[in-house]
Amino acid sequence: MIATFAEPVAAARWCAEQRARGRKLGFVPTMGALHEGHLQLVRRAAEENDEACVSIFVNPLQFDDPADFERYPRDFAGDARLLEECGARMAFSGTLEGFFPRGLRPDRSLDPRLLEDPGPAAQGLEGALRPGHFAGVATIVRRLFELVAPARAYFGQKDFQQTLVVRDLARRLTFPPIVVCPTAREPDGLARSSRNVFLTSQERDLAVAIPRALEAARECWRAGERRPAELSRALREGLARPPFELQYATVRDPERWTADEPREPLERAVALLALRLGAVRLIDNCALHTQDGAL
Repeated sequence: MIATFAEPVAAARWCAEQRARGRKLGFVPTMGALHEGHLQLVRRAAEENDEACVSIFVNPLQFDDPADFERYPRDFAGDARLLEECGARMAFSGTLEGFFPRGLRPDRSLDPRLLEDPGPAAQGLEGALRPGHFAGVATIVRRLFELVAPARAYFGQKDFQQTLVVRDLARRLTFPPIVVCPTAREPDGLARSSRNVFLTSQERDLAVAIPRALEAARECWRAGERRPAELSRALREGLARPPFELQYATVRDPERWTADEPREPLERAVALLALRLGAVRLIDNCALHTQDGAL
């Protein structure tokens, strides 16, 4: 039977009890609306640790659009049932006040002094398009790590820049080890996302151009191309026509993050893109230099 808690302090007590018994905790932070991508992370956490626990919290600090925050799907009870089937032993949620009981101002916003510096990996791309997003991510993830004190924490590669921010945070805290798992995909290659449910059937058919564009960049790399501008061009070609609103399609060295696209030939590369399809914003990425696109 999975234990569920609505308050972070109760979840922290459960985690402390497990650690006192010598149990190693695998932790998967989520915002709920769970899909197969999340569940793969949970299964791995359960396999590699004594207990797996999951947070389900729609973090207002990382939304730059209040409307996007309000419409984000929420179903804690349904998510908990899925987690129990995957081997999770505990799931918890909370409120901003519950995570920061003495940190809110009179208007119920978080005291800016409590915001975490997301570090250099937050520069460019998502960090530039969504000001404050990665500070919001780093702030709540730090609090989650402090509450759970996991042996390992699991994140998906789909949010690649976020994984770099979280890894930098874990280094500063000196814990926990961060496990980045390959992006879970639909049979046609589209990355699984909680936002996919908002796509119309026509938009869903068009979205298959995203994995195809990533594959075109991989083919360019396999053909021997190493110049960032040419790799990016191959990535963009399949996404240049309407109805896509392309926000970026570019490459980076995954081991040496830069705000701007590198100019020199790359020894390793990750292709990243973000676009809007109707009202839905989608992101994806893949490693060009590895056999399967995973890092």
